[in-house]
Amino acid sequence: MSALSDHLVGGITTVCQAWAIERLDGVTLGFTDHDCSLEFDGITFRPQGGMTASALEQTTGLAVDNAEAVGVLSDAGLTEADIGAGLFDGARLTAWQVNWAEPTLREITFRGRLGDIQYADGQFTTEIRGLTDALNQPRGRSYQKGCSALLGDACCGVDLDQALFRLEGTLTGIEDARVLTVAADGLHDGGWFTRGSVLIGAGGYPLKGAIKSDKLNGAERWIELWETLPGAPVIGEAVVLFAGCDKRFDTCRYKFSNAQNFMGFPDIPGDDWMLRYPGTAEPMDGKSRR
Repeated sequence: MSALSDHLVGGITTVCQAWAIERLDGVTLGFTDHDCSLEFDGITFRPQGGMTASALEQTTGLAVDNAEAVGVLSDAGLTEADIGAGLFDGARLTAWQVNWAEPTLREITFRGRLGDIQYADGQFTTEIRGLTDALNQPRGRSYQKGCSALLGDACCGVDLDQALFRLEGTLTGIEDARVLTVAADGLHDGGWFTRGSVLIGAGGYPLKGAIKSDKLNGAERWIELWETLPGAPVIGEAVVLFAGCDKRFDTCRYKFSNAQNFMGFPDIPGDDWMLRYPGTAEPMDGKSRR
């Protein structure tokens, strides 16, 4: 048995739980349900975050291990602004059982990632998913008219850093954290960035948003987002707009000159074609019905 196991069978124990959350930007935060801070592996585990976890459900085989973590939002730990900005999306989590009187006596009880995070009234709740959750992700291609790739990913191959697909400007106005006014050059047509994305602010983790519509208004662009921004942008901040794609073959061919990488099947007949009945109004010569 391990030294921790010897301690556990001794009758009187001094154990607690500790969690380390490693965000995708490299920042690591430590939490514990003990009433004092702990330190090991170069991480300080703080009790102030008020983080607790439900009973961990672990199984053999390929079933997904899962649990739930609950905590209080605080400036020193997890904040509503950080969660809203996506800093904790997919963050790695490691849990230990620790002898708080001698932290060298510890063992890892869980490894996984954070799932859906909800926050309200100063408290957050997040689902914790085990490593086998990655095996539940869909694989393979979908047979559909629209492209299944994400614009700019490895399957698509479009370089969004090209001047044609990227526009840098300045935030000159904002309404309800969802409608932006951006001062930029007029080299791109109106609607060019519809269904695209926007980054606001410089630094390691700018605010991100998905663009619903893009309209020209003189020397400015009027950008409406699908959802409100997770943070509070400041007038005068730098803005970067990225072109959007509606997943159609003609858009891939003419807007991005990328028809060779189109990941859809534009000639698949739709449901309306399957429900049609024979007639003489249209030619039936075996050609494409696109």
